[in-house]
Amino acid sequence: MTEPEKQTDEIESGEGIVDKAAEAIDAAIDGITGAGAAAGDLLFGVAEESDAGSDEVTSLTQQLADAEKRVLMAHADLENFRRRKSRETQDQLKYASSRLMTELLDTVDNLNRAIESGEGDSSAGGWIDGVKLVAEQISTILGNHGCKKIEALGQPFDPNLHQAVQMQSSEDYEANTVMMEMRSGYQLHDRVLRPAQVFVSTGPEK
Repeated sequence: MTEPEKQTDEIESGEGIVDKAAEAIDAAIDGITGAGAAAGDLLFGVAEESDAGSDEVTSLTQQLADAEKRVLMAHADLENFRRRKSRETQDQLKYASSRLMTELLDTVDNLNRAIESGEGDSSAGGWIDGVKLVAEQISTILGNHGCKKIEALGQPFDPNLHQAVQMQSSEDYEANTVMMEMRSGYQLHDRVLRPAQVFVSTGPEK
């Protein structure tokens, strides 16, 4: 079984657990509701046979109020549980390919290094065009699945997206601006797979 298939099975199994838990909570709510209804019927029967201010009527009234409160709380807890599990399932599906994407990025790095090396070699011949084509195809596939390159060069330094390798002065870039990218960063949807490794400018040398 492949890794994506395993992840899909885990997600489906989790959804089954959520459904069973929801059914159990629904059953508990039905039990509480039934108890409340029974208490209400008993209350009306007692009220017909007793004075309105009797201790028994007061006790049953409190029990009915408590049962109704438990029903409302159980309903609220169930809805919160369902919403939380729904979000968790959606996140699992959304980021299920994270591990595969991360491993592919190493291949992308190697292809880009080969392209850089080949472009400076006059004897490289036509093979460099083939490598470029493969690199472009992989980048397209990554993009189609929500994996995109993090903008770095010339951007304000963001510790959430960039990893500062070195700080140095620059006449061309303002302070706290990315002046050089050592390794490209990528994110899957809104989650960073790996930050971009960068040099950060400290501004003109004083």
